This record gives sequence, C-alpha cells and structure tokens, in this order.
Amino acid sequence: MSSSPSNNTNGRCRIVLTGGPGGGKTTAADLFRREIGERVVVVPESATLLFSGGFPRSDELHARKSAQCAIYHVQRNLEDVQSARYAERILLCDRGTVDGAAYWPGDPAGYFEAVGSTLERELERYDAVIFFESAAVGGIAVEGGNPIRIESNEQALHLDLRLREIWSKHPRFIVVPHNPSFVKKIMFGLAALESIVAQLR
Repeated sequence: MSSSPSNNTNGRCRIVLTGGPGGGKTTAADLFRREIGERVVVVPESATLLFSGGFPRSDELHARKSAQCAIYHVQRNLEDVQSARYAERILLCDRGTVDGAAYWPGDPAGYFEAVGSTLERELERYDAVIFFESAAVGGIAVEGGNPIRIESNEQALHLDLRLREIWSKHPRFIVVPHNPSFVKKIMFGLAALESIVAQLR
C-alpha cells in the first residue's frame, strides 16, 4: 500500500486499532491522542456507543446479525464524519469496519455480503492496522472495567484468533503481543503507532 490513503477521504492517514477484548487498544488510543494532541482525532468504538446507548443485545441469530450490520454502518459513518471534519488530522479508529466479520455468527463472507461490501474494499479504508493481542492469551481475565464487555476468557481468545486471521490480510499489519506487564505492552503499542505515523507522513 502506498504512503497516501488509497480509498478514504482523510487527508493524512487512517489507522485502526483492533484485537480481542481486553487488549489495551482503547487505552493506547487515548494516550496517543494526549501525546500527539490536535494532530490526532480518535473515532470511538461504535459497538460501545450503540450498546451503552440502549441498543438491544440478544443471543438470537438474526438479532446478532442485525446488531453487527448496525455497528458496521455506525462505524463507517463515524469515520467519514471525522474525516470530513478533520481532513488534515491522523484518524485513529478504535476498531474498524472489518471487526464485525469476527463477531458475525457463521462465515465472515456472510457479513460482507450483508453490509454490501467486500473484505478487500474494507481493508482499503485503512492505511495501517495495529493488532493488540487480548490479555486472555496470557490467562488474564478480561471481564470488568468495561460494562459493555461481556465475553468470557474463552470467547475472548476465540475472537482474538478470528480478528487476527481476518485483519492480517492487510499489507501493513502490526501485532502488539500480550505482555504480563500492561505498561510495557502499551509502550510497545505506542512505539508502533509512532513508527506508522512517521512512515505515512
């Protein structure tokens, strides 16, 4: 992928932070924004916005599919709004439109068909992907902290693997591995972010 955005309207660059539950991506995004200042705008996680705002949550198959379609459209439009408002800033996305494929019940291909897109088209929206491995990989509980997070450690591990498999198809994919020290892990992630931003300027 070239150093300039290919299929997005952001004038600088668009980076997605993803990974299984309890990976530290939201913490890293907030710290990076505080460090860089107005050069960065964070796109919040759309699933958290929807579910914390009262969007119904259900284990029923069609309800789960409908929820992921709603999350996709909110995520995509949030990114586009922030791109339009802050065209010259670095867009830092707390999850991206591809994430729904990992949460989709069944074959990920069904997700992209349902939202009227393709994996390739969605990957092209982002200049880089930084994957924060779930703390569940190290046997650390991911419950607590975020009341919207309902996954068990077993579910978190499963999601981590699915997300990694799908997002790893991006040509600029970086893994921030689990570390028993959360601080060291976040520092590694911030260094990866700084490196990516320097490459994409």
